[in-house]
Amino acid sequence: MNKKVCVLGVCCTLISTFGFSQQDEETKAEQLSEVVVTNSRFEIKRENSGKVITKITQEELQHLQGKSIAEIINTTVGVEINGTKSNAGQNLSYFVRGGRNRQVLILIDGIQVTDASQIANDYDLRLLNADQVESIEILKGASSTLYGSGAATAVINIKLKEASKKSISATFRSVLGSNQSQNDTNYAIEDFRNSVSINGTVNKFNYLASFGNQFTNGLSAVANGTETDAFNSINGNLKLGYKFSKVFKTTIYGSFDKYTADFDDGFLFADANNVLKTNQYRFGLSSEYKYNNGSITVNAAYNDVERNIASSFPSQFKSNGFVVDAFNKYNFNNTFYTVLGINIQDNNMESFSIPFGGTTFEQSINPETASFSIIDPYANVVYTSDFGLSINAGARLNNHSEYGSHLVYSINPSVKKDVNFGYLKGLASYGTAYITPSLFQLFEPTYGNADLKPEENATLEIGAELGIKDKATFNVVYFNRKETNFIDFVDLGNFVFQYKNTDESFTASGIEFTGDYKLTKGLKASANVTYTKVEDNLKLRIPEFKVNANLDYQVSDATFMSLSYQYNDTREDAFFNSTTFASEMVNLKSYSLLDYYVSHNLIKNKMTLFAYVTNLFNTDYQELFGYTTRGRNVNIGFNLSF
Repeated sequence: MNKKVCVLGVCCTLISTFGFSQQDEETKAEQLSEVVVTNSRFEIKRENSGKVITKITQEELQHLQGKSIAEIINTTVGVEINGTKSNAGQNLSYFVRGGRNRQVLILIDGIQVTDASQIANDYDLRLLNADQVESIEILKGASSTLYGSGAATAVINIKLKEASKKSISATFRSVLGSNQSQNDTNYAIEDFRNSVSINGTVNKFNYLASFGNQFTNGLSAVANGTETDAFNSINGNLKLGYKFSKVFKTTIYGSFDKYTADFDDGFLFADANNVLKTNQYRFGLSSEYKYNNGSITVNAAYNDVERNIASSFPSQFKSNGFVVDAFNKYNFNNTFYTVLGINIQDNNMESFSIPFGGTTFEQSINPETASFSIIDPYANVVYTSDFGLSINAGARLNNHSEYGSHLVYSINPSVKKDVNFGYLKGLASYGTAYITPSLFQLFEPTYGNADLKPEENATLEIGAELGIKDKATFNVVYFNRKETNFIDFVDLGNFVFQYKNTDESFTASGIEFTGDYKLTKGLKASANVTYTKVEDNLKLRIPEFKVNANLDYQVSDATFMSLSYQYNDTREDAFFNSTTFASEMVNLKSYSLLDYYVSHNLIKNKMTLFAYVTNLFNTDYQELFGYTTRGRNVNIGFNLSF
């Protein structure tokens, strides 16, 4: 997250994010459901983890074809992503355990991705194509020990697909669908999504090239608009790997992600010819060297983002960031594991705007000023006893070019007891986290504040899990998160606003429940319930209760059907009243949605047809005040592999 001088580093262990070929889906699904890595950087059976981690496997992603990454993650316990049910180009807001975008850290293949030009320094999930994703792990709670600044309420680790073991393999997917509000009934085809991938392994060399495109139109961004606002994205990804020996391998990769989103006037809630264009380019290298009882991994990535906003207030933003994460994993005796590592980040940003009365762009944020570097050594240990006790603990010393040194730590004990019907597990954790101010918050000439302090979080978790062999898993977690130095956008009077740290601390607490139950060999039910209690200053757009439920039925070897349900409780939203020139609060009603999905394997392991209907009962509701929500929509598609 910065741009300055860098040192290099070595050490540390890897979240051995492994890739699976598209050949044996049953084996792949079994392995994915068995192992998690995000909470320790070790491959650990999920039932032995001291955290409740949500794993979205490739098998599950196959049953969510046509949905975006944000839509998929939004069904996770404890997570609310606003914008997923609105126009395709709608800005996304991440709310996890009462937090905000800046408190959620996104990883791609285990390495941090951020956008230094964003107000919250967050990563825009609209840039990712779901067809390029192999699996997703979601770890909630303070995780700055392993992942640094921003990992305060959740870490979302997105693993991209890897090459097939065959010499050449290819997939092609196409989805067509409607995109309309509750008032439309014409079901015109307005949503087009296509992707293609070619990959394989030849001797020691492996390769993967993929391309995806989405074009969605038909809806106005604002509820009372009459002009439609289109969203168009393209994504390209290239991975090249070489296994030099049994102990050393390396992968280089490059990707581009671009989207253009039309949007309306959010102050007057009126049609406008506004356009946001975002371009992202990522390049990186990942190398692993194995030795007796351990391995050394070095991940390095460069990220460049450009955003251009054409509106009544035109502006341009540019940012680039360089990340190196080097770590050594060592297994002492199959009960004691260590990770030692160093994480280096270097980011800067630049912005341009047209001043009042002017006609040309002028630089408003200088990248020579708006830059900082972070060098973080960290350590983590995992102890697993033969009598069921596990302890996961670690610490990180953040060295920030602007804020000096800052220590964070975590401890996560758990106890698992095997019984004749399965297992019982109790878990607890306490961790601290920090969120450094974004470059925008520090250096924006009108609203910025160079005296901002980093936000600090401390999260306590207590939970239990019950596993019934080959039948069911149930878990419940209580969390309590205390936040200090909260960065707020403060009205100083006379239409003057500035980012400032608040003096008081805030608390968010709640309970998360998840359950999976195999009713018969082909019928499975799953559900999660989230209760979130937050203080008034934090509760904007956060439902007190949220429920997700799924009923999956494998009708035959070839046919699969699924019903998905979501309930969102009442929420508070805010809008700017253009008449009174003041921000006002409004209450949004609760709503329930039901989706249906069906797929049929027409040619085994070759061709699959699928269809899904969202908002089956055409429920009329508001996700965001003043903005359009999607009504009943129908999508059909096919997946071809060879």
